[in-house]
Amino acid sequence: MTSPAVSQARSSTDEPVLLDVSGLTVTFGGVTAVGGLSFDVHEGEVLSVIGPNGAGKTSAFNCITGFYKPTAGRIRFAGADITGKRPALIAARGVARTFQNLRLFGELSVLDNVRAGMHVRIRQNAFDAVLHTPRYRRSEQAATDEANRWLDFVGAAGNRGAEVRNLPYGEQRRVEIARALAREPKMLLLDEPAAGLNHGEKAALLDLLRRISGLGTAVVLIEHDMGLVMEVSERIVVLNFGKEIADGTPEQIRADPAVIEAYLGSDDAEAEQEAERIAGSSGAQAHEDPTADAASQEEDR
Repeated sequence: MTSPAVSQARSSTDEPVLLDVSGLTVTFGGVTAVGGLSFDVHEGEVLSVIGPNGAGKTSAFNCITGFYKPTAGRIRFAGADITGKRPALIAARGVARTFQNLRLFGELSVLDNVRAGMHVRIRQNAFDAVLHTPRYRRSEQAATDEANRWLDFVGAAGNRGAEVRNLPYGEQRRVEIARALAREPKMLLLDEPAAGLNHGEKAALLDLLRRISGLGTAVVLIEHDMGLVMEVSERIVVLNFGKEIADGTPEQIRADPAVIEAYLGSDDAEAEQEAERIAGSSGAQAHEDPTADAASQEEDR
C-alpha cells in the first residue's frame, strides 16, 4: 500500500513534470519484476529510487531507457510517449544513463569514450568523414573541446589519451558520468553510482550530483548508500516487490513505517542494516563503505 507521504511530496514540487511513469508492469516468464509502478520526476529534481535487492529498481530504469519493453503501462517524457521506444530514440529526446556495471570502451582513450557519447549531437555525415571536409574538422574539434569540458566538470584526472581500462575504478565512474553528460540530457539516470567507491570518492560524488542538479538537469539515482541518498535527494521513491510503497522527502521516508517494515521484513542481513541506516541517518554525510558489496553489483530483476 502506498504511504500517505506520496500525495504530500508530489504536491510540494512546483516544477513541471518531466517524466511520468504510470502503471508500469514488467513480467519475465510469469514472474512480475515491476507491478503497476507509478511515479514522476520534475524538471531539475534530484530523486532517489531505493528498495531491497530485487525490488525492481533496475528493471524500471531499463524500461524508461528502452532496454526493456514493458508488459503494460505508459512512460511519458517531456510530454512525449516513449513507451517501448528504442534506446537511441529515447536518448535523442534527452535521457542519459549509467549502469551498475561499467560499460565503457576499455581499449578507447578516456577522451574518445566521452566523445562517443556525443554521437547524437555531432553534425557530420559519411561524406564529411571520408573526405575530412571543413565541416568534419570543425565538428571533430568541437567534440574534443566539449569532451574535455565535461571531463573537467566531473573532476577527471590523469592522461586523457590513456586507455580507459587502465584507470582506477573511481576514475572510470567519472568518465562514464562525463560521457552521459556530454549528451546534454534533460534527465540523467544513475544506477548505483557510489558502488565500489571509497569515502573520499563518495564525498566527491555527492558534490558532483549537486553540481549536475545546478545545471538544471533532473537526476534520478538508484543507490544503496543511505547516507548519500538522504543527503542529496529532494525526494525519494521506495519500491518493494516491484511496487511503490512510499514517495516523500528524506524526512518523511526516514520516519515511514512501511519503508522500515520493507527492509526489516527481509531475512537479508544487508536489508536489515539498510533499514537501520534509513531510520537513524542524520543526513549529515555519506557514510564510508570500504568494501563494495557483491550483492549491490548484481542487476535488480
